[in-house]
Amino acid sequence: MTDVTREAMEYDVVIVGAGPAGLSAAIRLKQLDPDCAVVLLEKGSEVGAHILSGAVLDPSGLDALIPDWKAKGAPLNTPVKEDNFYMLGEGGKIRVPNFPMPPLMNNHGNYIVSMGNVCRWMAEQAEELGVEIFPGMSCSELVYDENGGVKGVVAGEFGKNPDGTEGPNYEPGMELHGKYVFLSEGVRGSLAKEVIAKYDLSKGHEPQKFGLGMKEIWEIDPDKHREGTVTHTMGWPLGKNAGGGSFIYHLENNQVYVGFVVHLNYKNPHLFPYMEFQRFKHHPMVADLLKGGKRVAYGARAISEGGYQSMPKMVAPGVALLGCSVGMVNVPRIKGNHNAMLSGKAAAEAAHAALAAGRTSDELSDYEAEVRGGAIGKDLKKVRNVKPLWSKFGLLTSLGLGGFDMWTNTFGFSLLGTLRHGKTDAAATEPAAKHKPIDYPKPDGKLSFDRLTNVAFSFTNHEESQPAHLQLKDESVPIGVNLPTYDEPAQRYCPAGVYEVVREEGKDPRFVINFQNCVHCKTCDIKDPSQNINWVTPQGGDGPNYPNM
Repeated sequence: MTDVTREAMEYDVVIVGAGPAGLSAAIRLKQLDPDCAVVLLEKGSEVGAHILSGAVLDPSGLDALIPDWKAKGAPLNTPVKEDNFYMLGEGGKIRVPNFPMPPLMNNHGNYIVSMGNVCRWMAEQAEELGVEIFPGMSCSELVYDENGGVKGVVAGEFGKNPDGTEGPNYEPGMELHGKYVFLSEGVRGSLAKEVIAKYDLSKGHEPQKFGLGMKEIWEIDPDKHREGTVTHTMGWPLGKNAGGGSFIYHLENNQVYVGFVVHLNYKNPHLFPYMEFQRFKHHPMVADLLKGGKRVAYGARAISEGGYQSMPKMVAPGVALLGCSVGMVNVPRIKGNHNAMLSGKAAAEAAHAALAAGRTSDELSDYEAEVRGGAIGKDLKKVRNVKPLWSKFGLLTSLGLGGFDMWTNTFGFSLLGTLRHGKTDAAATEPAAKHKPIDYPKPDGKLSFDRLTNVAFSFTNHEESQPAHLQLKDESVPIGVNLPTYDEPAQRYCPAGVYEVVREEGKDPRFVINFQNCVHCKTCDIKDPSQNINWVTPQGGDGPNYPNM
C-alpha cells in the first residue's frame, strides 16, 4: 500500500466509544468548560447500536453526572420492585432468601433499563452541550507523537479490498488529534489492547477475566408479566462445567430480558456456551414464562469480570482508559454501568484540570487516583474475592465464603486479603482428550434456536468486500494446533457461528471465518487457547444494530 496522506482536525479531547463512559466524559467536559473542544467517535451506525446491556442500572453514576436526570426525561422507567434468586436443578428450583445477602446485593432504588436507550438519551444531552458526535466512524489506528505518546486516532477509513489494499472507492479517513485521548471502547477494545501492550499497563496486576453474556428480548403473555421483577439463577445447566448464571428482567410493555452468562475460564473445550443458554430456557420455570411469547432480539457481548485486582494502569502519555476498557464490573451485582459513568466523569475532571494548568499529552494520574481511591475502587474492592473464590472452589463454596467476605468488607476488612486469579481464560482451556464431549439437545425453534437463526435477530451486517476484521496471526494454527489438541473450540465458543471447521470427503479439514455474522462480542480474541485470533475494528457502522438492547 502506498503511503496515505490524511487531513487532521484538532480538538482538546478525542473520545473513542459512545457508551456510558465516553458519553459521561464528554458531558462532564462540557459542563466544566463550554469552550472545550470535544469530539466523540462511535463505530456503531448510531449511538446505542452496539450497546448490549438490558441491565439493572444503579443510578449513582447518573446522579453524580446529571442530578436532574428525571426532569430531563432520562429513560429510567421501570424501578425494581421485586428481587428473586434461585438455585436451579434440572427440573426444579430452590429460592435463596434475600435477608442473608450483603446490603450491596439489594436492588432497591435501581432501574431495569435499555442501556442502548440510556446512551441515546445521554448523546442528546451531550450534543445540547456542544459535543461533536460522529457515529459510523470506526477508529482503525492510534496516532503517536514524536515522544511516543498518543496524540490521536485515525477515523473513517473506508473502501479497502478484502486483501487490505486500497479499493477504487478508498477513503483514507482523517486524523483526529487531541491534547488527550480517551478510549472507552468497551470490553477488549482493539485500541485499548494496543495501549495496554505498548505501555505494559498490566504489569503488577492480575490478568483480566471475562464472561460471555448472551441475551434475548422476549414479548410474553401479559398475564405472566411482572413489571419491575428481577430474577437471577445459578446452577443448572452449567453445573460443574463452568461458572455463570442467568438473569430475567421484566421491563415495560410485556417485555423481558432473558440473559445467560458463562465464565470464560472453563476447562472443557467441548463446552458450547450458546447451547447452554438455549438449554437453560427449557427449565420448567423459564419455559413456563416464555410459552406463548416470542423472541424479538438477540445479542452477545463479553463482560469484564476480573474486578479490582485486574484493573491495569489506566493512563499513559496522552491517553486514558475508561469504563470496561479497564474493567469495572461488580461481578456479584452484575453491574458496571454506574462505574463506567463515574470513570468518564473522573477522567473529564482530570483532563479539565490539566488543560487549565496548561498541560497536554501527559499522564492523567489524578484520574487513576480517583478511580482506585474513590467510589469505583470502594465498590469493586468489597467484592474482589468473589470471582477468584468461584474459580478456585466452585459455586457452593464460593457462595458461602464469598458472601461472608462481602459482609466483612461491608465493615471495612477482609480475612482473605486479596486473592489472585492466576491463569488467563485462554490458558485455562485444557486439551479435549481430558474431557468428554457434551451432548446438547437440538433447538426446537420455539424456545430455543440455532445460532444463525438468532444472529438474524441481532440485525448484524458487515460489508463483505472489506477486509475481515477477525485476523489470524498464523493461518496454520486452527487446523494444525487447535483442532488436534482442543477440537478447535472456536466452533463452539463463538455465539454467532462465525468459525467453522469444514470437512469434505477426500480433502483436509479447513478453517472458515464467516466474519459477516460477527456480533462484536470479542470472545474469540479472549478465549482462543493459542491466542491466535486478533479482533480489529471493521468499517464504521458495520456490526449489530441492537433494538433497545
